[in-house]
Amino acid sequence: MGGEPDKNGTARRGAAAPSNGRSHELRDVRNIGIVAHIDAGKTTVSERILFYAGAIHKLGEVHEGTATMDWMEQERERGITITSAAITCEWMGKQVNLIDTPGHVDFTVEVERALRVLDGAIGVFCAVAGVQPQSETVWRQADRYSVPRIAFVNKMDRMGADFGRVVEQIKGKLKANAVPLQLPVGAAETFTGAIDLVSMKAVTYRDEDLGSEPQVGDVPEGLRADAEAAREAMLESVAEADDAFADLYLGGGAIEAGEIHAAVRRATIARKMVPVLCGTALKDKGVQPLLDAVARYLPSPLDVPPVTGTEIRTGKTVSRPAADDAPLSGLVFKVAADPYLGRLLYVRVYSGVLRKGANVWNPRTRTRDRVMRLIRMHSNEQIDADAIFSGEIGVMGGIGKFTTGDTVCAEQAQIALDRIEFPEPVMFMAIEPKTRADKEKLEGALKALSDEDPTCRVRVDGETGQTIVSGMGELHLEILRDRLLREFKVPANTGKPMVSYYETVTAEAAGRHTFDREIGGKRQAATVELVVSPGPRGKGNLVEVSPPRGTIPPEFRVPVEQGIRDAILTGVLARFPMQDVVVRVTGGGILDADSATETAFRTAAIMAFREAAEAARPELLEPIMSVQLVTPPEFTGDLMGDLNARRGQVREMETRGDAQTIDAAVPLAEMFGYATAIRSLSRGRASYSMEPELFAVAPAAVKESILNR
Repeated sequence: MGGEPDKNGTARRGAAAPSNGRSHELRDVRNIGIVAHIDAGKTTVSERILFYAGAIHKLGEVHEGTATMDWMEQERERGITITSAAITCEWMGKQVNLIDTPGHVDFTVEVERALRVLDGAIGVFCAVAGVQPQSETVWRQADRYSVPRIAFVNKMDRMGADFGRVVEQIKGKLKANAVPLQLPVGAAETFTGAIDLVSMKAVTYRDEDLGSEPQVGDVPEGLRADAEAAREAMLESVAEADDAFADLYLGGGAIEAGEIHAAVRRATIARKMVPVLCGTALKDKGVQPLLDAVARYLPSPLDVPPVTGTEIRTGKTVSRPAADDAPLSGLVFKVAADPYLGRLLYVRVYSGVLRKGANVWNPRTRTRDRVMRLIRMHSNEQIDADAIFSGEIGVMGGIGKFTTGDTVCAEQAQIALDRIEFPEPVMFMAIEPKTRADKEKLEGALKALSDEDPTCRVRVDGETGQTIVSGMGELHLEILRDRLLREFKVPANTGKPMVSYYETVTAEAAGRHTFDREIGGKRQAATVELVVSPGPRGKGNLVEVSPPRGTIPPEFRVPVEQGIRDAILTGVLARFPMQDVVVRVTGGGILDADSATETAFRTAAIMAFREAAEAARPELLEPIMSVQLVTPPEFTGDLMGDLNARRGQVREMETRGDAQTIDAAVPLAEMFGYATAIRSLSRGRASYSMEPELFAVAPAAVKESILNR
């Protein structure tokens, strides 16, 4: 197991476990995630961390399909991470709860919900490619949740590796105060390790022992001047980020390594700096110093602000401290379907203790459940537990009513934590069972998949009766279809993936409808008046039901809101859901007391909304993708011409080494078959990545073709 390294570089075992049932004191817990662009080496870094920390005893490789953290069949076949995996290990006496997240944009929801519950993160960057599009996306996600980070520049053994350039990109593109704590010794095939700028020692690795015993020695003479300059720059940067250290630095006296570590920790937790380290995980170099940095610089649950939520009984915002004796509060951030254990609920416990056999309260459903089973996860292995303590991540089994984003709390101290926001799907496909006998099995399997993955949306088209599955891209839909067959044993026929369009309004308009009809021998009548207007792009829909007093009775306002939200889901142009629409109910009323019903108000609201939306200049919204191309310069012209033909807008071009990068915005509808096209245009030498950026109003010609198809 891990521990404080001794003079030989060997990890010593941590201190004895506390006597209160925890394996580690709260201050010694690290909840961290590994985030990066696809192929930056996240899973390989995770694998080495587990190996050196003693959690596994044989190294698995992503390219061989044997990585511990990639345990799904689909992950091992494709060599990518699809679902975030959780595992626990120990280093320097710290309990490290590690989550490896996907890098592919189709599975960005896994990153979103992991960052929501983590206290710190490692950003992994490729030493050759530098800051890539998905790197920027996950960095913004971490910014949104105020997660302190350290950076690891991986693949230093690759031709074209440039540590300094990547540091500058982190500063420029990510607007982060990146401060190198190491200086690489060599690059590409000559990379052997790094100089620790805190201790001013060179740490190198031997291939024969898989890098298990780092060799600590003096700084090579040829690098001494560079190392001294880099150390001075590092100390100056730390002083700028931490006032207490600035006094020491400006005092001019000798500065101890412990004082530097303490200052870097304070500045990292305050998100005033990002320590940067380097190595090559695949060649077993540089991972132990990264683990040291996790233990030294990333926060424990005590170092981050207490979680806040809404107290159910008073409606006030309250905080819950990270303490075992506080009332229970936790967040379900993931739901997984296990073929043997059923539904597994991944939960981060923020305060209190989640105990096996205890009752927990769900404020969303207002129901009580008993915790039948608690599990600590080691990738796809489960270890039963009697309790999950504050600041820890665990799994609840045997509970059916919770879903992603739900709060777990004590019934006597009810609190609702902020839910996790998920992006809108951008593609869909029709799906049907191969036989009638499979219909119920398919419905159950789709329900399980949508419970597990909030970006998998399932609906039944009202006109065609088809079941429609929406997702974040072609690969996402392919994985969903594959899992239906392999995990749930449900063969299904699927249609061709298609782009998910949305509708919106571009003007303000009013609508008024009186519903007055006899249904089942009883008159049902009501009037609803409302105004529809465009909302800020990307901010979602807003429905306000606050009509003047004396118009719509309070007991009918919920049916009015339900009617409006149902109408928003079906749109007015081509039955696409509407987005970024603001609806305000301005009036209405009853015709007589006996005819006022929920059905009447709900139907009147639907018709009034449609009338207003049709008058508010409705438009189609199409998903626009951020596309980054990397190509040899000689193919730039052909690839630019192809992007223009796809309605793409080139925003930036940059030369990186001997390659040209092109940053463009392209409608998703034009990106089908793009991989084949660029392979042909560049003779297989160009590559690309893309991610959803925004929804924009579709041109008139596109709108007409969609409405007429």
